[in-house]
Amino acid sequence: MKYLEYTPFDRINAFLDHLNLGEHTIKGCIEAYSCKHTGTDKRLSLSLENEMLDYIGNSPDVGSSSPVEYLSSRSSRKTLIYLILTLSQMYPDYDFSAVKAHQFFTEGTWEGFKQLFQSYMSDASKVWNETDEDGTLLETLYKTLDEVINLADCEVYSYDPNSDADPFIEKGALWSYNFFFYNRKLKRVVSFRFSCLSNLVSDGFPTDGFYYEEDGEIFDEMDM
Repeated sequence: MKYLEYTPFDRINAFLDHLNLGEHTIKGCIEAYSCKHTGTDKRLSLSLENEMLDYIGNSPDVGSSSPVEYLSSRSSRKTLIYLILTLSQMYPDYDFSAVKAHQFFTEGTWEGFKQLFQSYMSDASKVWNETDEDGTLLETLYKTLDEVINLADCEVYSYDPNSDADPFIEKGALWSYNFFFYNRKLKRVVSFRFSCLSNLVSDGFPTDGFYYEEDGEIFDEMDM
């Protein structure tokens, strides 16, 4: 996977770099990657492919919604490998080789992502609207993503990490989401991660712990 630099992302990334909203801070980042393999990618891809095939061969077929059925499709395995390779590029010092298919689930299209974004990024959107006259944060995000990856042809996935080994966790994290927009035709993946951090923790006040909201069902319509 190769990092692709797109200036349209700069404006949104700058806004979400460290948006202080009083008791909490919103952080977000958008990045684009080509699905063209590097030397390291090829080795990891082959390893992941072999692991998936071994899993299929050693597991009973338990229905159309099972991981076995999903991984039986070469196209699905390829998609999963691209998503894992993207994670590896985002966090090069972290080993994602143990990530499993059930840690990704589909949001379907832009509409699935849009609903969650509107729920969790409403405060950030209000700040954007106060300082920008060219459109709402969601409208700007849509136009930017569409320009880079053509949303009409995209599949949208989110990643649910293992909290015991999660590079996304930051001190004071209240919630965190990691989305991937995958365009098969362009052979391109755009990652968009955003999180909310409690400022009380950084000020020396403890919280009750981390939590992650889960929206949708794993393997919900994961037909790739």
